[in-house]
Amino acid sequence: MVLVLFSICLVASAAVAYVNKITTEPIEQAKQQKVVAALKAVLPEFDQTSEATTVDGFEGVYYSATLGGEIVGYAFESTSPNGFNGNVKLMVGFAADGTIVNIEVLEQAETPGLGTNMTVVDNPLLLSFKGKQAASVNMTVKKDGGDVDALTAATISSRAYADAVARAYNAFKSVTTGEINAYTSATQLKQQEGEAKCDGTACGGCTKEEAKECGNGPHGKCGENCKHK
Repeated sequence: MVLVLFSICLVASAAVAYVNKITTEPIEQAKQQKVVAALKAVLPEFDQTSEATTVDGFEGVYYSATLGGEIVGYAFESTSPNGFNGNVKLMVGFAADGTIVNIEVLEQAETPGLGTNMTVVDNPLLLSFKGKQAASVNMTVKKDGGDVDALTAATISSRAYADAVARAYNAFKSVTTGEINAYTSATQLKQQEGEAKCDGTACGGCTKEEAKECGNGPHGKCGENCKHK
């Protein structure tokens, strides 16, 4: 009996491992194909790209692109952890002179019909950056005093998108000029401000009780559709 049970477990384990292998490989291949397509979409014309490379102070990777042996641009896989439903991961492409060529969304899990509109062609977020000199853009949403047009009813998602672009630009400066800056996102600044003045009654736009009613944390981080805003 013990031998039979052991044999069944062994076969079941092998089956699970096989299924995992045949599903994991296609998923990884699909992700790699998406990266390749994103590089083509966000970079100037090029004939070769480098392997994925890391840079100090940046959690993602970047690729340099060349044409005829001359560097024409850089693309950064940049992630903000501050999305409404988790990470927002972008591929942000820069020309060698710092112009933002284009941006592609690689991963997001935002609210359908609201935050997911960051994937729509020529959406307000993308148009706030595309074709502009990165140094000339205040990379925070207009609600926070910046230059970025937020998606309708999706401020948190919009902040995360802008945050990911800002992280990419910071890394671009580090790669091209050697400038390494301590980066603090607009979302982090707002949270720090709220926490610093929190007296147990109101911070971050909502009272503590209102924040709890909206299903969010103790410092008044309200949701996209918070009725108290």
